[in-house]
Amino acid sequence: MPSVPIVIFASGRGSNAAAIIRYFKTNGKAHVALIVCNKATAGVLDIAAQNNIPYLLIDRESFETPAFLAALSSYQPAWIVLAGFLWKVPASVLAAFPGKVINIHPALLPKYGGKGMYGTYVHQAVINAAEKHSGITIHLANEHYDEGDVLLQASCFLSPGETSASLAAKIAGLEHYYLPRTLEYLIQSNNENTQAF
Repeated sequence: MPSVPIVIFASGRGSNAAAIIRYFKTNGKAHVALIVCNKATAGVLDIAAQNNIPYLLIDRESFETPAFLAALSSYQPAWIVLAGFLWKVPASVLAAFPGKVINIHPALLPKYGGKGMYGTYVHQAVINAAEKHSGITIHLANEHYDEGDVLLQASCFLSPGETSASLAAKIAGLEHYYLPRTLEYLIQSNNENTQAF
């Protein structure tokens, strides 16, 4: 099976992008063809440079244009992964890649989702609510923040005295393990379904 192209949208350090790149370098089933970023100082751009992956730096205006969609489509992504990307994806992108845009959220949706619920804000909300556990949700993206069909959830327990930083480390471990493997499963399933016809 040829390596399929993946496009990653990210706004921050890019640890999930790095995990995906590392995972598929090993098994060869996919490769990151492009990274899309909305922040010029984001660490994910360094990761792109280190791995010789092209990137698009976007602003609000360019994100909504046919030119952006054309540039994105030119990479023919099999999957688009929102890995710590903080903007809502335009309807034009969702329509162009139906059922192919996935998001990872650092909590067990439907709890602790929605606009403004990301990173430390999510972890602190979980701690403040005295939850016994938290986790990650990988789901298909739609036109609303943190909605769409759930593909996978994985959880971890909160320890006594848990802080947002310590919980973030647990959540990152889950993300880095499960996100590449979920992508691999989707790629494999899509390939098997294609061969069946």
